Amino acid sequence: MQPPHRVRLIRRVAMPVLIPALVLASLSLCAAPADARTRPDPVVKALARAAHPLSTTEPVDGMADLEPLGREIGGSVIVGVGEATHGSHQFFTLQDRIFRYLVANKRFTSFAREAGWNAGLRINAWLLTGRGDIRQIMREVFQSADRLWNNQEYLELFEWMRAYNLRHAEKVQFTGDDIYPVEPEIYTRVLAYAADDCPALYPAIAYLYRGHPTGSVLDATHEFRNLPQDQRLDFAGRAEQAYELLKTCHPSPDRTRFEWRVQDAHVIAQNTRYLSYDSETQLPQQDLYRDAQMAANLTWWHEHTGGKTMLAAQDDHVALVTDDPDYPRTEGSFLREQFGRGYLSIRTSFGGGSFVAFVNTSEFPPPVQVFPVGPPDPDSNEYTLDKVSCGDYFMDLRSVRPPASQWLTVARPTFDIGSVGPAYTSDAALGPSSDVLFYLHHVDAAHLLPA
Repeated sequence: MQPPHRVRLIRRVAMPVLIPALVLASLSLCAAPADARTRPDPVVKALARAAHPLSTTEPVDGMADLEPLGREIGGSVIVGVGEATHGSHQFFTLQDRIFRYLVANKRFTSFAREAGWNAGLRINAWLLTGRGDIRQIMREVFQSADRLWNNQEYLELFEWMRAYNLRHAEKVQFTGDDIYPVEPEIYTRVLAYAADDCPALYPAIAYLYRGHPTGSVLDATHEFRNLPQDQRLDFAGRAEQAYELLKTCHPSPDRTRFEWRVQDAHVIAQNTRYLSYDSETQLPQQDLYRDAQMAANLTWWHEHTGGKTMLAAQDDHVALVTDDPDYPRTEGSFLREQFGRGYLSIRTSFGGGSFVAFVNTSEFPPPVQVFPVGPPDPDSNEYTLDKVSCGDYFMDLRSVRPPASQWLTVARPTFDIGSVGPAYTSDAALGPSSDVLFYLHHVDAAHLLPA
């Protein structure tokens, strides 16, 4: 998820595609369109040979169409599933469907989201215990740039996960691996732990956290981001000192509790350091730091829960490489470095439709609205992908044959839509960026829940 201050070059906005993608009733092979006057485009023909029809993006019973994906995943322990927009129904439900497949067929147990650390902990507590109201929890934790996650699609995912946990001994869990937004509850939890378990350190940690954010996620994020940079830099330095100090605590017999509170303090340090950058002049450094720390948090989660994890995030984050000179390294590149082939990157793309996002304005909080997008420009990746004639589909990019394999190595404009509208593109070479590609001809705006 891109915080609202990050806006890229708008290439083109067009009218929405009004014809929905065909839902296949069988697993027929894909094809390249042709008529009596023209020969099929050889690139499209090669893409069609590699494509597997996708019967639906909805998380419904019957997942035989995803069996080729299971073979492509193999023994991966982390699977990153991207989204080409941060606000389209089909991308959220596709993530839900893939996760259910991974749980049933690959022994995955965690769904990770590009969302705040504390948001993940609160939702996970509900998944494991059922205590509280999940709608209220989502409303409270998804307030800032991740307001878009407070949607009907994820509500249904969480309700399925809770129902699954009631029926199975091995539980499924949820985590947020992001270092944005500001989450005041984490400070309260760290300070309470220090007072109870490390009383000798409490005065120093409380002093280092002096003036820490309080109140709602939305207000705390807005207030902290708007502090002068020297104050943000000072707080980041103090938060890092508090993290290092807490690590020196001699924990009680409950070492697990100690490790989780140290991780909380680490997230505070990550968040304040991330927000200490000047987004106008230090955006590449800020993005590099964020993706590195998100990968570190996901690695920490994997090591401390022991389960296989599916990561849901924007295409940019799950990608293995980037063609954007202002976006030096992706979270996916760090995960590939950490896990090798144990990390698999899945990119999504689409031909047109709509998405919900924030309006690019100085108004606080920014309003959200539905934006149209598409059809794709002739020089884009989507223009060619849209010609594969089999409804929605997916393919292993590593197995695509010439001449499409060469076509995949060239960077072209590609829909890359974060939390702010209207639609925009960035250049991407699909082949190097990901292992697997899902292509949807049409998407619709996600269904946000009341704020």
